[in-house]
Amino acid sequence: MDYAFSVRNIRRGAFGSEPGASHFLAVPQTVAASDPAHRITKRDWFARVQEEAKSGTFGGHPSGDIVMYVHGYKNSQTTMLARHRKIRKGLEAHGFGGVVVIFDWPSADNALNYLEDRTDAKKTALRLVDEGIASFAALQRPDCRINVHLLAHSMGCYVVREAFDDADDRPAVAAHSWSVSQVMLVGADLSAASLADGNSKSSSLYRHCVRLTSYFNPFDNVLSLSNIKRIGVSPRAGRIGLPDRRPEKAVNIYCGDYFDRHKDMLGDHPNVAHSWYFDDAHFLQDVFLTVQGVMDRHEFPTREPHSQGNLALKP
Repeated sequence: MDYAFSVRNIRRGAFGSEPGASHFLAVPQTVAASDPAHRITKRDWFARVQEEAKSGTFGGHPSGDIVMYVHGYKNSQTTMLARHRKIRKGLEAHGFGGVVVIFDWPSADNALNYLEDRTDAKKTALRLVDEGIASFAALQRPDCRINVHLLAHSMGCYVVREAFDDADDRPAVAAHSWSVSQVMLVGADLSAASLADGNSKSSSLYRHCVRLTSYFNPFDNVLSLSNIKRIGVSPRAGRIGLPDRRPEKAVNIYCGDYFDRHKDMLGDHPNVAHSWYFDDAHFLQDVFLTVQGVMDRHEFPTREPHSQGNLALKP
């Protein structure tokens, strides 16, 4: 089964592109898209995910990992699920024994819907923490250690930042202890300046994670300032990286040289510079090592020092 937590509306028996109620899904791996018929109870969903996350032991007790994938904008149900499966299979190929789940926020399958998608992302972001991360935190027991991680792509990074920011502003959520281990931002459609140390927009994000890793590619045409589908003119973190003034827990991974060398093998669709990550085993190995969290960030065999940012994927 593939597990998804969806906050889309249901229209005419199918998931739509507007905010709706929370739905917890167990999707058979034989189908191409999630469907309201895949709903199970919230209780059963969390129990199944927790059980599938177990992959080892820590201090004599079960341990494991949950990676929550937060998709970007213009993602249909089919695209979202296909990318989720690529992430899962790519991590498993490197030894990952936990579970990958989807946070499915309401985006439309239309490039011109950027502004509305961004509004819907903001409206539903809090539920990522309120009903997702905080619920997993509440289920933690001394005899079972399960780490929760976030892997967000494109506008999904905006969802994550807004979710953390909103959560700290809501007393009902802020009063409870919640956090994630690794936050991985991939091709982040976020203002780079907003991720600077001390910026109020990202202070909650940094406070509630152990480490934040940002993968960026200067060839990313989707995040270029000339892309008229996008809002604003501020340079995006997914294209230029995190600012120099960033917290110690933040890690920049420059992917420009790697992408430039391998782009001919990554496909020829127009937005490959923005979406190649899902199809690349080397990148997914780096994600796997990040999730493991046992090796120093500078010692990954997938990385090397670089003048752009501080680290880079080895080309």
